[in-house]
Amino acid sequence: MTKEIKQLIDNPQNVKLLSMASLWEIAIKNSIGKLALIGKIENLVPEQIVLLPIQPSHIYLSQKLPFHHKDPFDRMLIAQSMVEDISLVSDDENFILYEVNLLRK
Repeated sequence: MTKEIKQLIDNPQNVKLLSMASLWEIAIKNSIGKLALIGKIENLVPEQIVLLPIQPSHIYLSQKLPFHHKDPFDRMLIAQSMVEDISLVSDDENFILYEVNLLRK
């Protein structure tokens, strides 16, 4: 993670969002043995993190996105970023193909 992104995340004035899609993906990967968790998933999200729900508008846009990225969870993150006009932190090369405010790790 770059120094600039770490500063943005550490800044208490910035709202930190975690998509429900990411939490859902973590739960699925944990249940099939692809991701080990320390402790319960219910305790995974710190208090200072705001969970971003999946809204119908996110679903509708994800359906219309070009298929540069085929992963449904990542497509949801892209749609949420676009609809909500929020920055997205990722090092996924496919994200740059979409019109999102991408902060690269």
